[in-house]
Amino acid sequence: MSVQAPGAVVMIRPHRFTPNPDTAADNAFQVAAIGDPEELATRAFQEVTRAAEVLEAAGVAVHLFDDEDATRPDSVFPNNWFSTHAGGRVALYPMYAPSRRTERRPDIVEMLKARYRVQDVFDYSGLEYDNIFLEGTGAMVLDHLSRIAYTARSRRADPVVLERFCTAFGYEPMAFDAADRDGTPVYHTNVLMCIASDFVLIGLSMITDPDRRAEITERLGGRRGNRHVLELSDQQIHDFAGNAIELEGDDGRRFLALSTRAAASLTDQQREVIERSCTLLPLDVPTIELAGGSVRCMLASIHLDPRPRVGSVTGTVAQAPAAAH
Repeated sequence: MSVQAPGAVVMIRPHRFTPNPDTAADNAFQVAAIGDPEELATRAFQEVTRAAEVLEAAGVAVHLFDDEDATRPDSVFPNNWFSTHAGGRVALYPMYAPSRRTERRPDIVEMLKARYRVQDVFDYSGLEYDNIFLEGTGAMVLDHLSRIAYTARSRRADPVVLERFCTAFGYEPMAFDAADRDGTPVYHTNVLMCIASDFVLIGLSMITDPDRRAEITERLGGRRGNRHVLELSDQQIHDFAGNAIELEGDDGRRFLALSTRAAASLTDQQREVIERSCTLLPLDVPTIELAGGSVRCMLASIHLDPRPRVGSVTGTVAQAPAAAH
């Protein structure tokens, strides 16, 4: 199993999807919903269904959970409330928007315990009562090889809980300020950068401190990082080219999962570098992207060792019912 590229993911298929008004204030990628809400929700449901099928066909194990609760408009983005780590560790995170806090689902945590070797669950969600937030692998982009947690400072990435997470999980925090061309702070680090095994997609110009920008470039692509750094333009960032994730199929092949919009924004040179080690795997999710996140946000990656399952078939879509509400 690849250290950086997981071979299994959790996805949430929403039945009542809509862009969340509670998150619009600091999410410059979000677009207000227009048209019939039922039609919007149907399109989002279909996009998640199809994306799960494409991933499964590529040999990625998909654990697909349904959510029928209309009070959870952002539940399609599970990577914000939990992450998994080698050595059997799971983290649960404090969420900024109150409407997102019920996304944490015990049934998903229990599935992880049953299907994978989970030793410890670190629950930071109680920090919400202190107005301290860290929205998982949206707020942090983790370099699992070099053990660095790259984090754009924002109201969704508090330095206190970042330090606590890094101490417990063995990462070095690498915090920095980042803003778009209009000066709006980047709300989540994973729209800014994607770290794969052999390359990095990153909007370097959005990192406001030149010295920090140079240090991050050296860490990722210099002698210490040894990855090819592909700089993304502001437009490519807004097309979600940074919101991608490297995955590994059951035959060992690696894929870069990203949206069709993101894939279309890549230059020929960027594609050539990516395709040296990965196959591009575009997923068509334009409705989901209205909520300000894309493919990386939709996939909660699993970096846990699976338990032996007699007679099981790897790479199949495992469905589960919606949680009671």
